[in-house]
Amino acid sequence: MKAALISGGVPPGAIVDLAHDLPAHAVREAAFVVRAMARGFPKHTVHVVVVDPGVGGRRFPVVVETRTGPVLVGPDNGVLYPLAREFGWRATYRIDRSRLRVPPRVGSTFDGRDLFAPAAALLAGGARPATLGPPVALTPLTLPEPRRQPSGLTGEVVHVDRFGNLITNIPSSWWPPSADRAELRVGRRRVRGAGFSTSYEGLGHGNVGLLLSSFGLLEVAVGEGRAADRLRARVGTPVAVVALGRAARRGENANSARPRNRG
Repeated sequence: MKAALISGGVPPGAIVDLAHDLPAHAVREAAFVVRAMARGFPKHTVHVVVVDPGVGGRRFPVVVETRTGPVLVGPDNGVLYPLAREFGWRATYRIDRSRLRVPPRVGSTFDGRDLFAPAAALLAGGARPATLGPPVALTPLTLPEPRRQPSGLTGEVVHVDRFGNLITNIPSSWWPPSADRAELRVGRRRVRGAGFSTSYEGLGHGNVGLLLSSFGLLEVAVGEGRAADRLRARVGTPVAVVALGRAARRGENANSARPRNRG
């Protein structure tokens, strides 16, 4: 893909690799990750997303034009939809291969190289999205929404990073400033007195706890361990959090080292 971009006129220094370690076929997780990470890029960035279990099939290869400037390129399987809404969706166009400057195709299983990268190179060079093909509708994809209730916070795991940390969809801003501990349920596993920390080091070796992640969301982690393995969790696993302040902990050992997991 990089070679296709460079041969299309994009200088190597202008190509940024965002992520290559997401699970195969994880369309919803990729949609979350790209929406979260794309916010910091310049206004006229061309974002290419190739999480494409239906490559070569009935789904269209598309270009999405947004109201705020960024252009999105990828499969129309829902992976682009949350980011398109984030940037303000304007129009979607199906990529017509005959309009790309590409050699004859030798297969149908690598649209990242054969369609998306050449299209992105043209767009980075100033081509208008509408010149790459006819308009089409954009397939929607809805990411799960968290809930805040008097009894606590509920959501689910939306991303598991390569360290096994569990990124939930619960906003960090929902965590009460006075709380330093929580009753935590991840799937069928319960952790009583899970600690809250501002760093992985602060959790303590082997302890399950909560942090405010760089995504702006609550994160479940294990100090020097893998929360995904410890709690048998994956993307889509339900999460429930009841925040506890110091007043609610009277009589509890604040330095209890290892939380109790109950199946």
